[in-house]
Amino acid sequence: MNVTSNSIEAGVNEPESKMKKFWRDGLEFVKFALIALAIVIPIRMYIAQPFIVSGQSMVPTFQNSDYLIIDEISYLLGTPHRGDVIVFHYPTDHSKYLIKRIIALPNENVQIKNGKVTVFPCDKIADCKGIEMKEPYINETFSTTDNYTTGDNEYFVMGDNRNRSSDSRVWGLLNRKDIVGRAFIRLLPLTHISYLPGAFTQ
Repeated sequence: MNVTSNSIEAGVNEPESKMKKFWRDGLEFVKFALIALAIVIPIRMYIAQPFIVSGQSMVPTFQNSDYLIIDEISYLLGTPHRGDVIVFHYPTDHSKYLIKRIIALPNENVQIKNGKVTVFPCDKIADCKGIEMKEPYINETFSTTDNYTTGDNEYFVMGDNRNRSSDSRVWGLLNRKDIVGRAFIRLLPLTHISYLPGAFTQ
């Protein structure tokens, strides 16, 4: 075939063998999988994790089987706040996770009298004015009466279902290093999808 200087003669290649195509497609799949893992794993480990609520300790805020996405990065950049709903490693068994609400921050005092919670943001109750907690998320009375004091990097946490919650009243104070992150998004059930579910600012 004659061609002019402005044209290009198309070449004809042999059909690619099935084995070559199989290996080429396999290599492309492996490359895609590695790229996907390189993106997903850091997000999964350091930014957000999915959790399913199990148990009744946070009723009515969360029900059994609620599906949550936990934000891990906020507490790497900042500090937890009073009223945040957090997921953390159970202090006596790090293979388990719990979900509770932060009541007191480090170096504070908590006074509970017949179910009324007052937080004193200082080392000694006599040194500052107490903050009586407004807790609209509580749906029944509870009878705890006791005082608690947090130290450096320690938090006092309780479940919203106070009569059915194992929390700082039972196993003690929560260390900052055990906190995984805060409840960021509730995805299920679909009728209760929400951003920062359960968070309440005093």
